[in-house]
Amino acid sequence: MAHKGSDMILEEISDYALAGNVGDNESIAIAKDVLMDSLGCAMLSLNFPACSKLLGPVAPASVEIGSRVPGTSYYLDPVQGAFNFGTMIRWLDYNDCWLAKEWGHPSDNLGGILMVADFISRRNVKEGEPPLTIYDVLQAMIKTHEIQGVLALDNSLNRESIDHVLFVKVATTAVVTALLGGNKGQIKNAVSNAWADGGTLRTYRHFPNTGSRKSWAAGDATSRGVWHALMAIRDEMGYPTILSTDIWGFEDVIMDGKSMTLQQPFCDYVMKHILFKVSFPAEFHAQTAAECAFELHEEVKEKLDKIDKIVINTHESAIRIIDKKGPLQNPADRDHCLQYITVVGLIYGEITAEHYEDEIAKNPLIDELRQKTVVLEDEKYSREYLEADKRSIANAVQIYFTDGTSTEKVEKQYPIGHQFRREEAKPLLWEKFANNIATQLNVAQQERIKKLFENDQKLMAVHVNDFVDLWRV
Repeated sequence: MAHKGSDMILEEISDYALAGNVGDNESIAIAKDVLMDSLGCAMLSLNFPACSKLLGPVAPASVEIGSRVPGTSYYLDPVQGAFNFGTMIRWLDYNDCWLAKEWGHPSDNLGGILMVADFISRRNVKEGEPPLTIYDVLQAMIKTHEIQGVLALDNSLNRESIDHVLFVKVATTAVVTALLGGNKGQIKNAVSNAWADGGTLRTYRHFPNTGSRKSWAAGDATSRGVWHALMAIRDEMGYPTILSTDIWGFEDVIMDGKSMTLQQPFCDYVMKHILFKVSFPAEFHAQTAAECAFELHEEVKEKLDKIDKIVINTHESAIRIIDKKGPLQNPADRDHCLQYITVVGLIYGEITAEHYEDEIAKNPLIDELRQKTVVLEDEKYSREYLEADKRSIANAVQIYFTDGTSTEKVEKQYPIGHQFRREEAKPLLWEKFANNIATQLNVAQQERIKKLFENDQKLMAVHVNDFVDLWRV
């Protein structure tokens, strides 16, 4: 039986969504980097037809006041705009990450935030009111990161076979309702309806059904959050005991009677501890394994045919999520396979989004080496993955050859995007951004955008609609 006190979570989420200035200079600076990185990831996704074919309106329609989708010519209603932009951000599994009892990608919420902020700004301009600024967007990002991330500290959806994007939906719903001018009652109603959706099955992330839905699931979740917000400001009713009610409530139906809890109050903890994917697109539990493989590449590249065994020592979450044997069906399957990611790193010395596509996956050496790969849990890695003062994502790789020799065991505790390696990551994150936007925007656009991101005060003061117009193609 669920505990009735858990419904206070709706209260706490609603109060936080309405809070004034949240965060300090550090969390605002990181939010700026998240905005920059997410937009860059979105631009890179447009190079892949599997993503771009999903974009645009569901059906031909004209929109008087809407949202402009960055990197495209689309001008859509904010719900469909959120789906488009959210899908672009998430498509290549290259945006920031949060690892806790539940994992996820809090910048997925930017799909809803930026498209609604753009819609509000264009409406306000038409009505003679001031538009929102990028500072408002950064504030909203800190809030969605915090709501999604703190929910993930104590509550695991994936262990109930439910996809983590439910927390994206809840976070987007709360913060977007507040952006739209909703009061506390309307925010609570909206959030309760987000919980009432239940959760999507995460079967599309796992064998034998791994598929491209995992790349648009976040776009779906953030757009659904926008839909709930727009319903709530029309005063659609909510369900105050949606979490706790016996038999029919979320906790009994989805969580097997376990109560949803908040480990700590909402502030700006998550933004300050977010993990960036800096150098290559790969599921985050495999990032340090990829770094180990890159380090070993020069030593093994001429002896790949003489490898007898590859041993990966890793943590429990990686084994549960990305330890995959047997055939891999598509890019969505490959970028969530620890063995595939590690072997590609050993063979090529790099990993790009193209390494998951069919052309490279045909290389018979990849599957040959995957079959020689042994994955073992290191209990120390598993413990430190969950320790709040460490949150390591450790992997180690060692190669054994047929002549009885071996490489050294190469170990990485923290990936380059981790809080403990933040300074090392900054110039590489900027380089990643510059390279990504160059795939879609002309030189003049690139320079205007980069100059804006180099000037914090100017960036935070720019009107959202003017900012989004910079990305029009």
